[in-house]
Amino acid sequence: MISSQDRERYGRQIMLEEVGEQGQLRLAKSRVLVVGAGGLGSAVLYYLAAAGIGTIGVVDDQDVELSNLQRQILHSTARIGVPKVVSAKQTLLALNPGITIHPYHIRIDWTNAADLVSQFDLVISALDNEETRFLLNENCVSLRKPMVDGGVKGFYGRLLTILPGEGPCYACIFPHKDNRPFNEQGSEDRAIPVFSTTPGIIGVLQAQEALKILLGVGKALVGKMLFYDGLTTTFQQLEVGRVSDCPCCGQL
Repeated sequence: MISSQDRERYGRQIMLEEVGEQGQLRLAKSRVLVVGAGGLGSAVLYYLAAAGIGTIGVVDDQDVELSNLQRQILHSTARIGVPKVVSAKQTLLALNPGITIHPYHIRIDWTNAADLVSQFDLVISALDNEETRFLLNENCVSLRKPMVDGGVKGFYGRLLTILPGEGPCYACIFPHKDNRPFNEQGSEDRAIPVFSTTPGIIGVLQAQEALKILLGVGKALVGKMLFYDGLTTTFQQLEVGRVSDCPCCGQL
């Protein structure tokens, strides 16, 4: 049964017939892994915490820098030099002390990805690293975990939801890196230009996709990729399909 305090905190959400008290309890029991606590991750994490996701894992190996603060709203000037996952935990628990945050100040790679992914119900990719996207995709497909991926560059963003076995995986759509619609890959010596609000817009949509999947309501963005153009404030959807001989998901 939901507590009186939670009934008050989540009241506007509980009023929705798609949620109700049972839906709120379902969110409280859910476990979501967010990989990346930067621009996308800031928006994703804020709204997952606000919505009442009971357990959130946050993976990021970087520390807060001054150049982050133009778009990474989880963090603050006072926390420059602090690990992003520590800063994220402090911010999220200040917003909602009734949830659990697991910070992982590590770089996710082939040695730890499967173990991390297996502990959660759903994974959100909030990255600027293409190799890690493919890594997460492969592990989510293998473990049958939903994955919501977002990417941003400048005024533009994209969103893709992967439900293994029900639609295309990331490798179906981008079998080669050069086929990506725009290059949001960063490196130590080349920063990605990003308008301050773009990660927030895409990150909020990622959070919404995750919440819909966990609640079992609405229609997830499966088999379609959503593109956002901030200069014209327009959205477009592109239909994408599974590849029957995809080396990642072709056997599902």
